[in-house]
Amino acid sequence: MAQLPDKLYFRIGEVAAIVGVEPHVLRYWETEFRSVRPEKSRKGQRIYSRRDVDTLLKVKELLYGHRYTVAGAKRKLRGEGVEPVDDDDPTSRHAEAMRQGLLGLRVELSALRAELELL
Repeated sequence: MAQLPDKLYFRIGEVAAIVGVEPHVLRYWETEFRSVRPEKSRKGQRIYSRRDVDTLLKVKELLYGHRYTVAGAKRKLRGEGVEPVDDDDPTSRHAEAMRQGLLGLRVELSALRAELELL
């Protein structure tokens, strides 16, 4: 990994040079990875924390070094505790709870249907 300068915050151009990608790639990754959320300065410029830069370096390594897909990189980072759990992900606890609730409803509806057929 690249050695980070001794700073707390970085502008997008600096981060692009450190990570080795174009600024538009960083902006795209921001939309895909919830763990990367740079602040905005009063002038509206993106200000990245050291944690953001470390995460972006991991993302680049997964995507370019290990040839992960974006979805695969999200899963890997989620497993490492870097990326938060996505509620839209079918493997999340929320989705599993909904699935169990729907299965319970299915059982109840089947029982009601069976009762109605007896009448």
